[in-house]
Formats: sequence, structure tokens, C-alpha cells
Amino acid sequence: MKKTLETLTQCFGPSGAENRVRETIREMIAPFVDELKTDVMGNLITRVGTKKEGGKRVMVSAHMDEIGVMVSHVNDQGFAYVAMVGGVNPLTCFGSRVQFANGARGVLYAETEKMSGAPKTNELFIDFGVSSKADCPVGIGDVANFERPFIDLGGRVVSKALDDRSGCALAVETIRALKEKKIDGPNEIYFVFSTQEEVGLRGAKTSAYAVDPDVGVAIDVTLAADQPNGPQGNMVLGGGPCIKVRDGSLIAHPAVNAAFRDAAKRVDIPIQMEVLRFAGTDAGAIAGTRSGVPSTCLSLACRYVHSPSEMIDMTDFAQGVQLLTEFLAKEIRL
Repeated sequence: MKKTLETLTQCFGPSGAENRVRETIREMIAPFVDELKTDVMGNLITRVGTKKEGGKRVMVSAHMDEIGVMVSHVNDQGFAYVAMVGGVNPLTCFGSRVQFANGARGVLYAETEKMSGAPKTNELFIDFGVSSKADCPVGIGDVANFERPFIDLGGRVVSKALDDRSGCALAVETIRALKEKKIDGPNEIYFVFSTQEEVGLRGAKTSAYAVDPDVGVAIDVTLAADQPNGPQGNMVLGGGPCIKVRDGSLIAHPAVNAAFRDAAKRVDIPIQMEVLRFAGTDAGAIAGTRSGVPSTCLSLACRYVHSPSEMIDMTDFAQGVQLLTEFLAKEIRL
């Protein structure tokens, strides 16, 4: 499981440039799925099983994209100024190293003479160690992610892009579990690895319209409260996977949440009920598709979300795989 996580987190894949992540996932899951295709938005849509009596068409979505920066202009000295891709906090990324698809690397810094606190986004630039605009190795519109290694701390791991490559990895491991355990349940399951979640849930919106599911489940991270002066909430690392009650994009369907609670009881897994005052996940886009889809989100508590160094607990991850596998294997009553 850690190897899957490490491989996916280290892929290059800011919003709108998820192709390397998609092809890596395609290679991982191709032997285990019944159908595999890519749509015009770049979503990877896979099917496992067929709907039987009493079954549902279930869409499980995890987004491939990560936060990053996009070059907005380059000055005469070769410094590339940037716009944010997704919810990037300049305070947490200031001084970070970034990398581009063409291999170019640089340091994200700010106009220091203007700094009296947290840098503003329009003051951020990338230094490539060059001296002229002609020598700058990137151009307007090129995107970069943050360059951070995967670190194994034993029971916990730290990396860039755990939001939401941890969700992608959880989906990959669930697909493997369904096939390796030869689970042939009543549900037709569409695993969607979606694009552009960080900039507006765009991939999930279009793929949900195409899949037309009876039930929707997103897999994502949520804010862990167990850090110094952390966000308000009850979600902690090591407390088990989280089941969303609400966030800024969704009020979860009570029957879907009840099915998750029942699944957790059957496999004796602790769960945390999640209330988030803001933000959103692919579940919000799925729920609002066509005439509406009963939806929820399976979350992993994560420290330092939307920073270049996010942290999750591997027991939560493993239990998430077990919980989602059990949920999908049985009839879901609405």
C-alpha cells in the first residue's frame, strides 16, 4: 500500500495536467477492471462488475490533480511570476522548490521588500538561477507542482499531493481487493479518477453526468484537528476513516452514511463522523448531477492540507480500503 502511495504522490499532476497520474493509475488497475476509458476532460473511468438484482450503479471518485502554480509572466531578469492553481496558501509554500513537466526546477520566493507578513500571491515568483528572460526555461501558462519527497515515518507518511493521491491509492487498492478476493456483489461500480477538482470539481461533474449513478462516493482527505492550534473538529490521525456528514458542497445522504456505518460494524472498523464548515469534494458535484444522486465522502484525516508536506496515518488508509470494499460488496438500501 505504501508503494502505491509513494508512486502516485510523486507523479507530476497539477490541475489540468493530470496525464502522468492517469497513465500510472491505468497501468496499476488494467488487470483488475472490466472496462477502462478516458473522457474528453481527462477523467479515467473504470467499471468493475455488473448490476444484479437489488444492486446499484455506484460511482466512486478520487481526484488526480494537485495544487500548484502557473506562470503568468516572466520579467526581464528571468524571474517567472505565478498565479495559484487551486487553494495554495503562500505562507505554506514560500521558499519551496517547484518542478515543471519539462524538468525545469526552481525556488518559489517573494518580493522581500514588500513583505510585512504573509506574502501576497502577486508577489510570488520562481527563481531558476538565470539572468535574463531569454534564458527562462518555462513560458506563460506552464504549470508546476511542489517538489517534495515521500517520507515514511513508520505508521504515518508525509508527502506532497496526499490530497488526493491518497484517495486515488485507496481506490486502486480497493479495486485490487475486489478482484483478488473474487467479490462478485450486486453492485456495478464505476471508479472515476477525476480531473480539476482543486479548481472547481470539474471532472467529477462531467463524469457523473456520463455515468449516471444511483449512489455517489468521493474519496478525499479532511482536516485533522490533532495538531497545535489545529482546525476545529473531531477528526484525528489514527482514529479510523471519516464519513462525511456535511461540508461546503454537500449534505451527505443519510441512507448512504447508514450503509457505511453498517459496513464498519460488520468488519469492526472505527469510523469518525466528519463535519466540515467549508470546502468541498467530488461528492458535491456528484450529488447535484441530473435529478440528484444520494452521495457521501469517505475521508482520511490529514495534517497540513494544501501544503507541500501533508501527513496521513497508514492504519486509517488500510481501514479505509477494508471499509470501502465491504461497503461496495453488499446491497446498498436507500
